[in-house]
Amino acid sequence: MIRIRTIAPLTFALLLSSTALAQEAGFHREVLAMGTRLSMRIESPSQELLTLASEAAFAESNRIEAACSTWKSDSVFTHLNHAKGQVVPLDQEWLELLSRATSWNHRTGGAFDPVLAPLLTAYGVREGGRLPSGIELAKARAASGARHLSLNLKSGAARLENGAGIEEGGFVKGYTLDRMEDRLRQAGISSGLLDFGGQLLVFGQAVEVSIADPKDRNLPRFSLSLKDASLASSGLSEHGHHLVDPRSGRLCEDWGSVSVIAASALDADCLSTALYVMGPDEGLAWADRHAITALFLLNNGQVRMSPAFKSLHPTSLSPEKP
Repeated sequence: MIRIRTIAPLTFALLLSSTALAQEAGFHREVLAMGTRLSMRIESPSQELLTLASEAAFAESNRIEAACSTWKSDSVFTHLNHAKGQVVPLDQEWLELLSRATSWNHRTGGAFDPVLAPLLTAYGVREGGRLPSGIELAKARAASGARHLSLNLKSGAARLENGAGIEEGGFVKGYTLDRMEDRLRQAGISSGLLDFGGQLLVFGQAVEVSIADPKDRNLPRFSLSLKDASLASSGLSEHGHHLVDPRSGRLCEDWGSVSVIAASALDADCLSTALYVMGPDEGLAWADRHAITALFLLNNGQVRMSPAFKSLHPTSLSPEKP
């Protein structure tokens, strides 16, 4: 399942806790990256350190976008997609990234899949959306799926067969957040908050955040303290998204939203997508079995939490239906 962020995704109201880093000099900056906004708030007594660290982190985001964005004609992933079945040499970093993404395909029973470019093309996602014919959909399904991607980490090469293509929208932003945190820590920043199109990553001191209602992004539903973790959400905003179930090739129903918290932003990104595809019943059962921290907000007002999410003691900010 791939989350396409051609339209603004579900967002979160961010409420910084009153005790978080109040005594230190702060830095806040927002840029456009990968078709959405990327903002950073970091803290340090040294303004020079803040400037150098932020530049290094944003440079890391630019590097990853240049290599992985299939919107760019010269990116590594675009070259792989257009190789027509030929073996393509890849740096170890990108091989390992694709390996991690495809591992979630296997672990979620196909609910997450990074090799869905033909299906998304069939639905015209990058052209505003359309409904494919039955024949078009069948061809796109046959050409989609992680089974068409071969990775050889020893030889440093990858291959896509049968006209398949990588769609990076469901995992590269999470990976970027993880790498940006690494850069900031290496530069001497011990705490901060990153927000990439609504996906959050908090490291160091805790930050109080709230999760929005799936039908009204300005209405907070739950608040909780987030620390050394990432919070990712999948759902259909009021403007709509194209969310495809890789198992059926069909568009997902608008049932609400799911939010996932994980230590790795990449994992949170992949899991929020997979659990939305599964839906609130199958998704909650899967999250329970695998100890995933997940919150399901249904459009009818119902709230469902995994035991791991309940253990965080979130605060309800609005009435909920049983």
